Formats: sequence, C-alpha cells, structure tokens
Amino acid sequence: MTPDVQTARRIAQDHCAAWTNQAPGAVAGRYAELAIMIMNGGDPMRSRTEIGDMAAGFMADFPDLVLNLDMVLVADHHMVYAWTFEGHHKETGNHVRFSGWEEWDLDDNLNVTKSLGWYDGVDYERQVAGT
Repeated sequence: MTPDVQTARRIAQDHCAAWTNQAPGAVAGRYAELAIMIMNGGDPMRSRTEIGDMAAGFMADFPDLVLNLDMVLVADHHMVYAWTFEGHHKETGNHVRFSGWEEWDLDDNLNVTKSLGWYDGVDYERQVAGT
C-alpha cells in the first residue's frame, strides 16, 4: 500500500501518541522487525527491540514527555515526519523542548523499514543540564 497524505498523518499522529502515552512497545511496533534507525548519524539501531529500548529510555528520563506532530510529507513509500518533543528531565527537573524530523522508508504494510532522524543534540544536552 502507498500512503496518501491523510494516511501518513494518521501514522505520524499514532506514533506521537505512543510516545506521549509512554508505550515503548507501540513505538517499536511502528517499525518492521529488522528495521534500521539512525539518529544524528550515530550508531544504527537494527531491530524493534533496540528501538523499543531507546524509546523506553527516553520515557524513563521524561515521565511527562509529550511528542507533537509538526508536519508530514509523503511521496510513494517515503515520508518525512517532523516533531517537537517536550518534557521535564527526571534527574535534573529541567524543562526540555526540542524539534527534529525523521525520514521514513515504508514497506507495503506501512511499517518503517529505515528511519534517518535528526535533532540538535548539543541544544538537547544543554537543556537537560540547564545551562
């Protein structure tokens, strides 16, 4: 199936809801079993399990996190999903707000097979530290 803009928006909204609802399994479930995810050019995550573990870590660090959908673009089996993350860091108590985006390749079942994502990691760390 090739998603239209409305379908792509629903996929992204459901993904944001999984993050906001503290559901790492639902976050990981958006991805194909052997998906690859790379954030900020870092080491790739190569499975739903690794992606779920990453999500669980963020959720533990930000128990009140909210992930909002900013924009979706779609072309054939590819979509760009822009988001804004907001919450209070559990250890520092600092309010953190940062935006980013992911480029998703989708399979015929609309699961993500590859995700390349970016956000300003330096700004994220600065906000967590409160500097």
